[in-house]
Amino acid sequence: MNTLRNKVQLIGRLGAKADFKVLDNGNTMARISLATNEVYKNNKGERIEDTTWHQLVAWGKTAEIINKYTDKGSEIAIEGKLINRTYTDKQGVKKYITEIQVNDLVLLGDKNKAEA
Repeated sequence: MNTLRNKVQLIGRLGAKADFKVLDNGNTMARISLATNEVYKNNKGERIEDTTWHQLVAWGKTAEIINKYTDKGSEIAIEGKLINRTYTDKQGVKKYITEIQVNDLVLLGDKNKAEA
């Protein structure tokens, strides 16, 4: 059962090209936003489409793959875990962030587009 603790799996489309960085220590990092869509009918029978945005962070080889092979609109599947962190902004306000740390990635969609 431990493998089910803090596990996130999503399929969606990227909102922009990844923000890719090589850190001073040589590690690589990519930050991206992923949109997932849910379509359902409300109690009046109207079709509703609900989009949720998720903030992702990837490290190492996964970050490099995201940087090299994805762009805005790319469809991907990810598996990862929720990470909560805090920081204090320049105005002294404490900020809380929830991100998904990507552990595994599958590039979806048209193979020819991915190669181009």
